[in-house]
Amino acid sequence: MLYLSFDDGPHPEVTPFVLEQLAIYNAQATFFCIGKNVQLYPDIYAALTEANHTVGNHTQNHMNGWENNTANYIDDIQQATKSIRSNLFRPPYGRIRFAQIKALRSDPSLPQDIMMWDILSGDFDTTISGDQCAQNVIQHAGPGSIIVFHDSAKAMDRLKVALPKVLSHFSQLGYQFKAL
Repeated sequence: MLYLSFDDGPHPEVTPFVLEQLAIYNAQATFFCIGKNVQLYPDIYAALTEANHTVGNHTQNHMNGWENNTANYIDDIQQATKSIRSNLFRPPYGRIRFAQIKALRSDPSLPQDIMMWDILSGDFDTTISGDQCAQNVIQHAGPGSIIVFHDSAKAMDRLKVALPKVLSHFSQLGYQFKAL
C-alpha cells in the first residue's frame, strides 16, 4: 500500500491531469486543497470527491505557520473549512508551531488529524527534472509511505513526467494506492 497525496490544488489544468493518471491505475489519493482554490474551481473540487478521493484542508491562502502568529493561522484554517469539509489538515511547507497545533486541536470545529509525509517528490523544485522526481520517490518509498506531489502550475512540468512513472513502477510491483 502507498498513499499518494497532492498539495495546493485544485488547479484547472493540473488536477484533471492527476485525476486521469490516477484513474488509469485505479488509484485513490488524498488532495490537500487550498480554500481559495476550491472557491475558484468548485467543479474541479467536486470532481475529486465524485471520484472518491479524500480531501484535506491546506489553509485558505497557503499560509506558512512559522511566519504567522497563531490567531492568524487558525483563522486561515477556519476560513478554509467553509469550503473544505474534512478532518484532515496538512500545514503548508510542513511548518506549524506547537502553539498552532494546540490551538487547532482545542477547537473541534477544525480539522483534528495533522497529516505529514515521509516522501517528498520534489516536483515543486524547478532545478530538478521530472525523472529526478520519479527516481526520488522510487528509491525511497516503501510499504505505507505517504508521498507528496503538487497539483499546481509550478510543479506541472515535473509532475507530468514523475507521476505516470511512479504509478507504473509501483503498480508493476503489486502496490495499491489508497487515500488517507
